[in-house]
Amino acid sequence: MPEPGNDTRQALSDYEIRISGRLGDSFRLAFEDLSITVTPVETVLRGRDLDQAALYGILERVQALGFELLEVRRL
Repeated sequence: MPEPGNDTRQALSDYEIRISGRLGDSFRLAFEDLSITVTPVETVLRGRDLDQAALYGILERVQALGFELLEVRRL
């Protein structure tokens, strides 16, 4: 039986990431690999078939750009 964390395969999942405020056109390039939905009070980023490294990269971009992270959900 394999030990946890020793599996060489990465599980891919779809994720929804909500950030506070409206993502302007100039910031959309930072997330061009995601689908983006802008509502009056928040922006929803959706990524398909992401592994954990890709998810963490997106979260680092959110932080580096100074956005307030509201929620991360695996779909």
